[in-house]
Amino acid sequence: MNKVLLIEDDVVLRENTAELLELSNYNMMTARNGKLGVELAIANLPDIIVCDIMMPELDGYGVLEALSKNETTKHIPFIFLSAKTERRDVRKGMDLGADDYITKPFEEDELISAIESRLAKAAILKDISDKKEDAKVDESEIRTLNDLKNFFDDNGEITKYGKGDVIYEEGQHSNYIYLIAKGLVKSHKFDEKGKDLTTALYKEDDLFGYTSFVQNTTYEESTTAIKETTLIGVTKSALKEVLNNNHQVTLELIQLLTENLTDVKDHLLQMAYSSVKKRTANTILQFAEKLNRNPQDTIRISRNDLASVAGIATESLIRTLSSFKDSGIIEIEGRNIKILDLDKLQQVR
Repeated sequence: MNKVLLIEDDVVLRENTAELLELSNYNMMTARNGKLGVELAIANLPDIIVCDIMMPELDGYGVLEALSKNETTKHIPFIFLSAKTERRDVRKGMDLGADDYITKPFEEDELISAIESRLAKAAILKDISDKKEDAKVDESEIRTLNDLKNFFDDNGEITKYGKGDVIYEEGQHSNYIYLIAKGLVKSHKFDEKGKDLTTALYKEDDLFGYTSFVQNTTYEESTTAIKETTLIGVTKSALKEVLNNNHQVTLELIQLLTENLTDVKDHLLQMAYSSVKKRTANTILQFAEKLNRNPQDTIRISRNDLASVAGIATESLIRTLSSFKDSGIIEIEGRNIKILDLDKLQQVR
């Protein structure tokens, strides 16, 4: 049975999360602050650590830094659990060596899935390490997805796009893979009737634009900036060389592609089976998440983009938004939408 150390100062969240993981057959240890968490980790060597960031005594960054300097704990998988969602906060944690970053509030399945995938990755890397224990490790090796993003920052070509600008179109030669430094991007396709369907949304710090690395293929969809966006591009040939020379980061990229496919599947199921009201509600929540906003903050987004992501006609979307407004769920002023009742919006069927 895998041992999980949960470091969280909120007593209710700590107890509820520990109970959830115990029911999922994990052997739990908990600490109410960072200082106690470090002591427990060194003394008990858990298989994985889930840690809040904002805590008394020692914050999550300090916990990770302390454990990273200890030979017995530096390789333990580490997941941050925090309400901090800014790109710089996420990148800071990942640069310190965190394996994942889950924002509050979170779904039960999201946490369990993250723990399972990180434990599986650790097991795979341990097998690789055991087979190559006599080999020297190149300190400059790109080992994680965050290292790969730093490679983009250091070596990529910066381009800026205004709201509504096309980044690339379906059928164009796929030369670049992009990291979003700032902004929001949608990928979309036109169906046989000429209807524009949004297939994915990419937020700050996301990668997009990857196609086959072994064939001379074209982009299979178009991408457009939803707001002012700054991209960092790396050529497909340069990224292929990085992956060929750094096999560990390939595992991270495979995990990212798997998660993206799961998101697409969930989106298609929603479009196929959910009501117009449910799709509209989910799309508003999705934009709030992708824009890194608190649900109560104003979201500025076009009706056409909302309708495209939801997979419904713009006229249907406008009628649904009006009904939400009349019910006191949202507030509308021009293109601005503000969620007034988050619980009701989440419960729309």
